[in-house]
Amino acid sequence: MTDARLRYGRASLAFGFLVQGVAFALLVTRIPAVQDRYGVSDALLPAFLAAVPVLAGVGSVVTEKLVRRLRPSAVLRWSQPVVLLALFAVGAGDSLWQLWLSLAVFGLSVGALDASMNMLGVSLQDAYGRSIMLGFHAAYSLGGIAGASLAWAGAHWHLPLAVSYAPVVAVLLPAALAGSRWYVDAAPGPGVPATAEAPAAAEAGVGFRLLLPFCMVMAFAYIGDSTVSNWSAKYLEDVLGSSEQLATVPYNVYMVTTLIGRTVGDLGVRRFGAAAVVRTGAVTAALGFAVVASAPGPWAGLLGFTLLGFGLCVIVPQTFAAAGRHARQRQGAHGADAAIARLNVFNYVGFLVGSPLVGALGDAWSYRGAMLVPMVLVLAVLRYARSFDAGPARYGDGYERPHTADVGRGSNGL
Repeated sequence: MTDARLRYGRASLAFGFLVQGVAFALLVTRIPAVQDRYGVSDALLPAFLAAVPVLAGVGSVVTEKLVRRLRPSAVLRWSQPVVLLALFAVGAGDSLWQLWLSLAVFGLSVGALDASMNMLGVSLQDAYGRSIMLGFHAAYSLGGIAGASLAWAGAHWHLPLAVSYAPVVAVLLPAALAGSRWYVDAAPGPGVPATAEAPAAAEAGVGFRLLLPFCMVMAFAYIGDSTVSNWSAKYLEDVLGSSEQLATVPYNVYMVTTLIGRTVGDLGVRRFGAAAVVRTGAVTAALGFAVVASAPGPWAGLLGFTLLGFGLCVIVPQTFAAAGRHARQRQGAHGADAAIARLNVFNYVGFLVGSPLVGALGDAWSYRGAMLVPMVLVLAVLRYARSFDAGPARYGDGYERPHTADVGRGSNGL
């Protein structure tokens, strides 16, 4: 019964990650269409784009407070439909205030969604006793590819945003609500006293020294990720002299390699341990940035972005997993939830910093030189890699704990 419950919880959460990937890709890949629909000027566009991650950070902080009283599954169950409805509202409005409101709701709910679904992912991994976190993020990558493909179809056929978004929301919203009935929350882990599971444990706060390495790694990883998503096309075309068509390829290749890396990444963690996988990912990503910075032509640049996908893809899921695991060992499930909510904020910090940083350095110096900055930051992950060691829980290292019978608080009700 417990094993079946965990399997259903794992499948339903993976679907939630996939839905989130679809929704986010549909928004960010249609930014030019959003800009045209609402008449947003180039000068005003950065403010709209920055509002989403800023409010997502607020949503993540609010989620930390909410999960002291509600189960993370309840936050996830209702934040995901709100994200989808906000996405549709972005496509259906016709005035700037409606766009502001829709993006505000989207940002706040995305923050709650990202935090709560990673909370559930970490607790399920703890229940399984082996690495499964990369699989959830692989589902997100798959959703991102699907969403980007749908966005391409909408742009190719010149469909209005509302027409592009409506069928997707109509299918995914009820499916996500139906799947949410199988979400599984955390329960006291083995050897964790019941008193540590009280919300008061989270009220005491997760130690800054515990979270600092993971916060730095999260920010560095997303600086690298935002560099690829925002600058790969421009870099290939303007710096390496590719055609406009070829310039669209690096991000697609990056998404595919991210999916592949995350799909097989859990096997690597189980075999070699999380710290070894994170070190390998950091070195591979740094090599990718070095290849991009020194590439003599577009095909060499494409190779660099391919390496970046394989390298960066493993870092973020393992950062969530390691931070949650260490916090859980000290403060129980509520402490782990608080740690993940706070760590999630640095997802958006990296996203906000990465693109402007590379752009400013590219304009003031050179875009080749600018690519060396995320390379150095990714290499800095090596300094913190020891923090990913499994410790008492021993994820990886050739050992896996058996399923814990007491994990999996039912998600029905609040």
